Amino acid sequence: MTQDTFPSKLLENAVMEFAKLPGIGKKTALRLVLHLLKQEKEEVHRFSSSITRLRDEIRHCKICRNISDTEVCNICSNNSRDHATICVVENIRDVMSIENTQQYHGVFHVLGGIISPMDGVGPADIEVDSLIKRVNGGDVKEIILALSTTMEGDSTNFYIFKKLKDSGVKISMLARGVSIGDELEYIDEVTLGRSLVNRQLFEQSLGQ
Repeated sequence: MTQDTFPSKLLENAVMEFAKLPGIGKKTALRLVLHLLKQEKEEVHRFSSSITRLRDEIRHCKICRNISDTEVCNICSNNSRDHATICVVENIRDVMSIENTQQYHGVFHVLGGIISPMDGVGPADIEVDSLIKRVNGGDVKEIILALSTTMEGDSTNFYIFKKLKDSGVKISMLARGVSIGDELEYIDEVTLGRSLVNRQLFEQSLGQ
């Protein structure tokens, strides 16, 4: 039997679906599917049910656009958080990375992407307008731009800065302890925490 020949169409279909996941090739997909076949039916049903419920029931917080089980996420609904400070991030993984530092006590705004003309992603494709509405609500004192230090991240930072520079809100960014080209999810918690604590005004970065 060759690598691409399966004794069962059901097995082949399952392997092909697993192989669609990022970083999963056919060999790894086959190993995962065969592992599931060794499990009790109840375990596999629990696994498949959790994935189905995730896709069917997951929500996005109506305030910050973070992933949530409820209409408003547990960060936005927490009265002990500093709701006058908003940390702007690209995605849910960045929220998790910053939360893990235990150095940040404000709230978040998840853009759901960054501006990337090469990929066909413009300002209208990410959650910039909803951020502007939050700022215009009048309770926000500081915006922290915490996007990856890539060309696309920097371009998105600058676009948001231009949109908000006349709002009277303080606009800051992570200190450059985060190296150029780094994505937040791959930065260690200590470095990311220090970059948050030592953040600088965005305007200062324009003069460098």
